Amino acid sequence: MAQIRGTAGYNLGPSSQNRFGVGAGYTNMKAEATNDPSPLEAIRAQTSKIEDWLDTLSEPVKPYLPAIGRFLIVVTFLEDAVRIMTQWNDQLLYLHDYRHFPRGANHMFLAVNVIAMIICSTMVIIRKHSNEAVAGLLGVVVTQALGYGLIFDLNFFLRNLSVMGGLIMVLSDSWVRKKFAPAGLPQIDEKDRKMYLQLAGRILLIFLFVGFVFAGDWSASRIVVSALGFVACVMVVVGFKAKFSAIMLVLILSVFNVLVNNFWTLHEHHPQKDFAKYDFFQILSIVGGLLLLVNMGPGQFSVDEKKKVY
Repeated sequence: MAQIRGTAGYNLGPSSQNRFGVGAGYTNMKAEATNDPSPLEAIRAQTSKIEDWLDTLSEPVKPYLPAIGRFLIVVTFLEDAVRIMTQWNDQLLYLHDYRHFPRGANHMFLAVNVIAMIICSTMVIIRKHSNEAVAGLLGVVVTQALGYGLIFDLNFFLRNLSVMGGLIMVLSDSWVRKKFAPAGLPQIDEKDRKMYLQLAGRILLIFLFVGFVFAGDWSASRIVVSALGFVACVMVVVGFKAKFSAIMLVLILSVFNVLVNNFWTLHEHHPQKDFAKYDFFQILSIVGGLLLLVNMGPGQFSVDEKKKVY
């Protein structure tokens, strides 16, 4: 009976392989084909080595990475609140004369935005009532786009999509720590909630770079940076070596931010100073979202996770 289940009963031993012309040459060819890695596997192997090196290098700051990411995500809202308060009269004048806000309504608009940004940003940083805080900050993004008439500005629109992506990453980070779903949402599994939010956050985070590619004059350095950033963005979206590609985007955006949005070098009354400062802190917020991605990983909807399954 043992022979019936084995090779002896069917004459399928090594001698029969030689009889049918299947010898050592075929075996060696098959082994070489199996051991020859695909380009995707070669990239995965190299990036894994870099990720391991980066993990070792960043070991001292790893426990603080979520807190740093959360702070950077909301820093643009805190800066905006300070700017509105220090330029209160100018803001009132702009809303009244150019946006045709009635008197009193412009005061209310600014006051509500400042209070919402300070309170919600603080709650995000200290990890209290994150759902309500993120909802409040998302509301600020929408109301400011409508109030200042910037909703049809493509660059502004893409940047704010990325800021929203960072806020969604905050929501994903907070939901995974809880055992219940927020009121009004379907009661789905905790892992599913995190999975969908991480996917949405990954997709929205890369829109800042899309805006960067289509804004400004082209040069050799800009083409190189755009090409590297595009590859990293695609890797983030599909979740292929997402941690490595997110770190790559963090480095690119940080260098770009310091070199291009260096508002501290401009004169106090320079017409571009406020714009440069606004852009600087917005990019910091998106860097914060990418740091949360590095900390949490890409989630279930990703090539990296599928590779673990298959």
